[in-house]
Amino acid sequence: MVHSPNDKPATTLDTSVAVVGAGMSGLIAARALHRQGIDVLVLESADRTGGRMMAETSALGSRLDLGGQWVGHGHHRFSALAAELGATVFPMRTPKRPIVVGDARTISAVSPSMLTAAAILLAWEIRAKRGAPTRWNSTTVQEWLRKVPTVEARRLLEVLVEVSTTADLDRLSMDALAKMIHYQGGLSTMLSTNGGAQESLIIEGAGTLTDKIAAELGPRVLTSSRVTSISRDDKGVVLRTPSTLIRASKAIVSAPPPVSAKIVFDPPLPAGRRRLEQDMYMGSVYKAVAVYAHPFWRATTDAEFMFLDGPGFAVFDTSPPGGPGHMCVLVGGRDARELDRLDEAGRRQAVLGPLAAAVGSAEILQPASWHEKSWHLDEHACGGYSALPSAGSTEGIFPLPSDPIDNIHWAGTETASEHAGYIEGAIESGERAAREVAEAFRRDTAAHRRSPR
Repeated sequence: MVHSPNDKPATTLDTSVAVVGAGMSGLIAARALHRQGIDVLVLESADRTGGRMMAETSALGSRLDLGGQWVGHGHHRFSALAAELGATVFPMRTPKRPIVVGDARTISAVSPSMLTAAAILLAWEIRAKRGAPTRWNSTTVQEWLRKVPTVEARRLLEVLVEVSTTADLDRLSMDALAKMIHYQGGLSTMLSTNGGAQESLIIEGAGTLTDKIAAELGPRVLTSSRVTSISRDDKGVVLRTPSTLIRASKAIVSAPPPVSAKIVFDPPLPAGRRRLEQDMYMGSVYKAVAVYAHPFWRATTDAEFMFLDGPGFAVFDTSPPGGPGHMCVLVGGRDARELDRLDEAGRRQAVLGPLAAAVGSAEILQPASWHEKSWHLDEHACGGYSALPSAGSTEGIFPLPSDPIDNIHWAGTETASEHAGYIEGAIESGERAAREVAEAFRRDTAAHRRSPR
């Protein structure tokens, strides 16, 4: 995009720091700087704040999350933020292992297919610790899974990887998967609830936290303000939206690489950063929450399932203490996009129908409230849970590089040194970016004082 001399936005604003993106990482960075007395402005393309976090209120008055929600084991920043903002963390109810359903029947944990899948998962974990062979960089997960001897075991592994990563299996390399497993501390951490990445929840909704931070920042957050270009020199940065020109000393870009790739940078970013943006894509994920007057299924079963038929999906009992009942559904990768062909009633039946049969109650088909979101159809987030590397690429392995480029700093959960891809990682990255910017201002001030008059 080239701007003509007459192509001037209607409004010009000046600030010390412009933050691109009002997700958790951008809001955390802005809040930290604001609390230090540094003037900040947050620019968000959507008409709401929260990014890949989004809380809603059910028909029964309970809060639920259609975006990121879990407080994982060891997510101490997330827990501390929830406590600071007056939110209540509670452990999710979970069995020792999920019930796996295929061909409309429960698959025994000691069946040949389950034992085969368990052996393969163990082999992946060992390989992740030792390092993947070079050939895995050009071998996709889909290609590798063709070697699995039984259809049922192969399908179980497909759904596990799709739900845990939201990747297209023909676009994710085995090398990238192995490095994800190693980075996250093993498959048990990635896939587990108790003691793992899906350990606890927030009664008020995780998305309520970003709402509260945005409220603290008040008019410093501008929604419906898509940044189309960022120009930079040694004096600062100039950002453009369709209606506003923003002059700042520094910018923090918190959008993931596939989203920041839509911004025109002048001068162009270094080749390594451009490759990162070109070689990554956002995962595909559909999330739904069915709300009931109470979690009636607990009288007969623990509701944690993995369904293999049709669009494969996972189900979790995310009911808050004392009710009402919440059933959370996650569909990842290509299966998530398969649901796009259906209308709302069709999507609802596709997931609640198998669940009702597994629970043994038609009451599942009649929730008091139904909430759903296909994140890959969101024009602002462009997908979730996180950005993923394309097969054959050497770029895009967590944590992503975040070294400043001139006066542009980088945040976003993908850049976190630990728990990248999670809310915990978003918080860490926002705090780190704020420290970088504050320190840069201190250096600039000190240098100015030392310079001869």
